[in-house]
Amino acid sequence: MLLTLRLKLIFVCKSSAKHMSQTNKLKIFNDPIYGFITIPDSIIFDLIEHPYFQRLRRISQMGLSNLVYPGAHHTRFHHALGCMHLMQKAINVLRTKGISINHKEEQALYIAILLHDIGHGPFSHALEGFFTPGISHEDWSLAYMKKLNKEFDGKLDLAIQIFTKTHPRNFFHQLISGQLDMDRLDYLKRDSFYTGVVEGSINSDRLIAMLNVVDDDLVIDKKGIYSIEKFLLSRRFMYWQVYLHKTGLLAEKILLKLLNRARELLKKGQLTLPQQANLIDFLKDKTYQKEDLDKYVEAYTQLDDHDVWTAIKTWQDHPDKILSELSQMILNRKLLRIEMSDKAFDTEYVAKIKQKTLDFKQVSEEEVSYFFFQGTAKNRAYNKEQEAIKVLLKNGQVTEWTNIDEQFTSVALLQTQKKYYLCYPKRILNMPERTNAD
Repeated sequence: MLLTLRLKLIFVCKSSAKHMSQTNKLKIFNDPIYGFITIPDSIIFDLIEHPYFQRLRRISQMGLSNLVYPGAHHTRFHHALGCMHLMQKAINVLRTKGISINHKEEQALYIAILLHDIGHGPFSHALEGFFTPGISHEDWSLAYMKKLNKEFDGKLDLAIQIFTKTHPRNFFHQLISGQLDMDRLDYLKRDSFYTGVVEGSINSDRLIAMLNVVDDDLVIDKKGIYSIEKFLLSRRFMYWQVYLHKTGLLAEKILLKLLNRARELLKKGQLTLPQQANLIDFLKDKTYQKEDLDKYVEAYTQLDDHDVWTAIKTWQDHPDKILSELSQMILNRKLLRIEMSDKAFDTEYVAKIKQKTLDFKQVSEEEVSYFFFQGTAKNRAYNKEQEAIKVLLKNGQVTEWTNIDEQFTSVALLQTQKKYYLCYPKRILNMPERTNAD
């Protein structure tokens, strides 16, 4: 009798523990943008808990934009959770409009959007393709998904199909990567919040409420056309005011110059960081193939913003003056001067600035490019040729957005806007002009 009672008690305790371990996976995150974000099921919880995903806590969302907007310290981890939350809302909206999405498809959409940016490297877009030339963060994201799929016994199959646009239901991929995807809806709202640039904020709830599906294409109900206007204007504003802000752009270009100098010194055997062997390995000139990325996933997972910051702090005292000075620029925010123009700079003016830089820095023709460089920044708010925003009319017909909202069609939104930039040391402005006698 007593033995039976003890066995029953053990069984109850084990059952309770098992039940608790399952329910504990349905946790919530308190997000400053959306409030409480719920984890929909245990697989999502396990993916979030995985070291591959936890690495996103150490990858900045906006590169070095915090040198301009001090609040912009949020990470890819925040963004991924926010995207998943918006996907939950989108699925609920579409179901209320009669769009069939079964449980497996729902779970796959959550997984695909949660992991869509898992392949970002240090400083996100600022160093896109630097450590692994020719390989995009989307390539890495797919490599991570495939690796996780093996670990999760094929439970990511459907998510991978959606991510790679091989699933027959086209609107699934559009929710992940499209004109009005959950990625854009979150990063505009989130980046606007953390930078304090309120003009860039969007009403993601309104846009999601207007979503619909016709012939497996994502569309917007006609009454949402003004929300599209606001969305595109906000996107354009955020690009020129935040993402391509001249100081942020300059800082990220200097960061690239700094790492290129480190790579050059490494080739010459003049750079050692024994405590950061993994970073050094990614600084080496290597050729990476998309189909072989699984070999490097573990090492890539150990590469994040902190490795780069630690190296920069070490390099500020490096005997190479170029590496040292560039490191100090980033650490102390003592940057070069940057000029931006709507037109290309006059060639004579550029030549004069280059010569002044050569005289001031006392470097070779090859090395002057670390302190004097130029380029272009461009953005297009809406490209209907690439993928149009489609509007569902009350009569059931579907048409492209600008056909309905013709009065809002403007050059600023529909054409690529380009700006030219020129960077050089600030102190050369005080240098006297060279004469022929010189």
